[in-house]
Amino acid sequence: MIKFTFCFLKFLSLKEISPKLSSKKLCKLVHQKRCDTQVKMENQDKIKKNNDIGLSGEWKEHLLDQFSKDYMKKLKKFLVNEKKVGKVIYPKGQDIFNAFNLTQFSQVKVVILGQDPYHGEGQAHGLSFSVPRGMKVPPSLVNIIKEITREKNEPRPDHGCLKSWAEQGVLLLNSVLTVERKKPGSHQGKGWESFTDRVIEVLNLKKENLVFLLWGAYAQKKCSKIDTNRHYVLTSSHPSPFSVYRGFMGCQHFEKTNEYLKKHKKKPIMWLPL
Repeated sequence: MIKFTFCFLKFLSLKEISPKLSSKKLCKLVHQKRCDTQVKMENQDKIKKNNDIGLSGEWKEHLLDQFSKDYMKKLKKFLVNEKKVGKVIYPKGQDIFNAFNLTQFSQVKVVILGQDPYHGEGQAHGLSFSVPRGMKVPPSLVNIIKEITREKNEPRPDHGCLKSWAEQGVLLLNSVLTVERKKPGSHQGKGWESFTDRVIEVLNLKKENLVFLLWGAYAQKKCSKIDTNRHYVLTSSHPSPFSVYRGFMGCQHFEKTNEYLKKHKKKPIMWLPL
């Protein structure tokens, strides 16, 4: 027993070891130290598991509970099974929560709500309407930029990466955060809508004087979750080529957004250059 006990003295600090300790007390001390170490390791495992979801910073405080709910467990199982059978899912895993990681909760001033990620290779990177540098600018984003340059009479950018907006406090949020390659809308109804509903609810309740840009009928479904006495909601048709001239072009949403932000002592968004 003595020999066995001293094998675990590495768990003890020098202050805890006394030459007057009996072997019984020493065994008890070693046991307690081992228990403390096990608890610490279990806590580290929990932290690691939380980090594995890809959501970082302040958003965890507001959304972490969602990852233990049934809808999220079913969604995770669905995504795992889809990948197992060889289906390609966009965006990449590390980019799914890009919108949240680039725009922390305390930084949010504007929310632009999209539908689901782009379904072409290399397009989706976790920000609604945005594509990485080097990718062809999609038609809806072309029209968004046309509206901004029409308002500001500025030259159009040569790329479609909206990361600079995210870094200024624009949450570029899709209602659905994943999609199967070449199958738009393929992950609708799988659980993401419940998650993004909760995002809107938290922002509505815990923030004030936000601007919500809701373009198209799909985005406007979230309108019921927003208190228009606390926040500013701007709606129009979707910037898609099929509907852009039904209300989006000429809406002046970007100018109106900045006027509202300035009115409430918030720094306006520099929409261009990107």
